[in-house]
Amino acid sequence: MTTSPLPGVTYVKAPERSSIGDNAPVETLVSEIIANVRKNGDAAVREYSAKFDKSDIAVFEVTQAEREEALAELDPQTRKDTEFAIANVRKFAQAQLSTILPLEVETLPGVHMGHRVIPIQRVGCYVPGGRYPLLSAPIMTIVPAKVAGVDEVIACLPPNAHKAMIAGCVLSGADRIFRIGGAQAIAAMAYGTESVPAVNKIVGPGNAFVNEAKRQVFGPVGIDQLAGPSEIFVVADATGDAEMIATDLLAQAEHDIRTRVGLITTDRALAEATLAEVEKQLETLSTANTAREAWINYGEITVCESEAAMIAYSDHIAAEHLQVHTADAKAFALKLRNYGSLFIGELASVVYSDKCSGTNHTLPTMGAGAYTGGLWVGAYVKIATHQWLSEDGVKQVAPPAARQSASEGLEGHRRAAQLRLDRMQA
Repeated sequence: MTTSPLPGVTYVKAPERSSIGDNAPVETLVSEIIANVRKNGDAAVREYSAKFDKSDIAVFEVTQAEREEALAELDPQTRKDTEFAIANVRKFAQAQLSTILPLEVETLPGVHMGHRVIPIQRVGCYVPGGRYPLLSAPIMTIVPAKVAGVDEVIACLPPNAHKAMIAGCVLSGADRIFRIGGAQAIAAMAYGTESVPAVNKIVGPGNAFVNEAKRQVFGPVGIDQLAGPSEIFVVADATGDAEMIATDLLAQAEHDIRTRVGLITTDRALAEATLAEVEKQLETLSTANTAREAWINYGEITVCESEAAMIAYSDHIAAEHLQVHTADAKAFALKLRNYGSLFIGELASVVYSDKCSGTNHTLPTMGAGAYTGGLWVGAYVKIATHQWLSEDGVKQVAPPAARQSASEGLEGHRRAAQLRLDRMQA
């Protein structure tokens, strides 16, 4: 047994590696890629596409004919399922957007303030290809952008991504699609190349290289959040079902060998049963090679001495996906505050959100859930303030503004504050 850093929490199965510590070598390589793409544009992108993706595509952008071909070849049932997911994500995004309203208010007599809700002009959506065609990926980034009213949506996906992924980008509403993956795609969208226009904001999940690239380009462009290799944790009491918990953990572990998964429970019997169940299911899981490596390196099971310790440890982890399997899941959920997205009750599997239920699956990882939520329609708009004053308003604010400026020794400020008042009085 290894005692965790937090009081009252003990490991039944400890992770063998640190997902944060393992990121250090990535930073240097990503920095080199960004600098090269920024300097050499398309030539650097081609270099990295050949090196990392074994691709020698001459033209990065997907043509209209290729878009139509991808749609034509899409399996009819797959298209129906994709359109079902698009409709649900759109419906939820529209409901969210309806809560973001323009504002006009008179804070003092003659002092009028407000804000506008302004869509971002051009957004870049990174669409991970992965080892499998992740058909839900373009839906989650592109659909909310179109709902928000973004003028132009640029999608980048790895050159070896399944053709169905191109169809998914088209159905979701992408204006332009480029076959560029990895950190080089993030650099291309951030700074622009001969082929790829520079965007105002980059959104979407990806591997450790994509995540690090987003972190490094932030500033010249905005980003949604740091959304790297997937995470899932389950908080459970004695009512938890070991088979169901193990199944959900492995469903995420098969994403990537760097996926972080875990169970936080107050019941040792459930902890030990889940550990055994994970090992049992790995014997028959077709994606076990990936899931097992993730489980060994980053999987954990902890037993907490109290509900309070379980809540504290969960908030410390701030998991990307957090499932609540307790006797009164809705009441318990209200006690949690740090997570990317919450799945309340054992019927609410992360997989439903991953694919088609409507909430966004692009979520913060590596503890970022302590300060931000996941991607949503609000990420594609700016709340920009404004004000206008009548003469009555100037009489309200000019005297204190002038006095404060004088006390700060800012004579230019004092003159600007006083000028309008003096002219009115004259």
